Amino acid sequence: MIGVYNYTVVLTYLSLVSAAAGTMFAVNGHYRIALVCLALSGLFDMFDGKVARRKKDRTFEEKMFGVQIDSLCDCVAFGFYPAIYCYLIGVHGKAGVLAIIFYVIAAVIRLAYFNVIEITRQTGEDGGTKYYHGLPVTSISVILPVVFLLNFITSDKVFYWILVATLVGTGTAFIWDFKFRKPNNKELFALVILVAVVMVASLLYKKYIPASPTIEFGEL
Repeated sequence: MIGVYNYTVVLTYLSLVSAAAGTMFAVNGHYRIALVCLALSGLFDMFDGKVARRKKDRTFEEKMFGVQIDSLCDCVAFGFYPAIYCYLIGVHGKAGVLAIIFYVIAAVIRLAYFNVIEITRQTGEDGGTKYYHGLPVTSISVILPVVFLLNFITSDKVFYWILVATLVGTGTAFIWDFKFRKPNNKELFALVILVAVVMVASLLYKKYIPASPTIEFGEL
């Protein structure tokens, strides 16, 4: 079979599987479980690089495959899936659709740029870098669950605009050229705890997001 199937890519594949499962949950109206799947995708992606680098005897082809498969899975998990999720919970109308389109394009551009930079780095030197250029796409797996909690304390219309602003703001941060320091192990652990707390809070809260859109298409 073509491809790579050793332990270096297991977490990357799990991230994709979690996003696919989340999409199905969201389509069927299980929005909070779908959000847990997004958080799990982010968790897997946070550590897939660390796991891959533990294998010191990776061939050049394995390294390049790792770069490509990671970005392709990220495109689904943190580009396409969050956009579909937001649409399903009510980000409709002209403003909503434009925000979703912008977000997806920004995510794809960022991932393509990352591939170019990472391939250049790996063909030139072995060491890593301490900074990202712009906000990594994985960040949406933390941002969206936190923003989701605002649904419990705001009206549907206010929550709609919060989601639109989140998509536009996050998409802009994806392609804005600024240095973003890579989190260390302690900070990664803190992020995991934060997302876990948010997930528990959203699952235990009594109010559900309505299955019907918050703003009907064409209203804006």
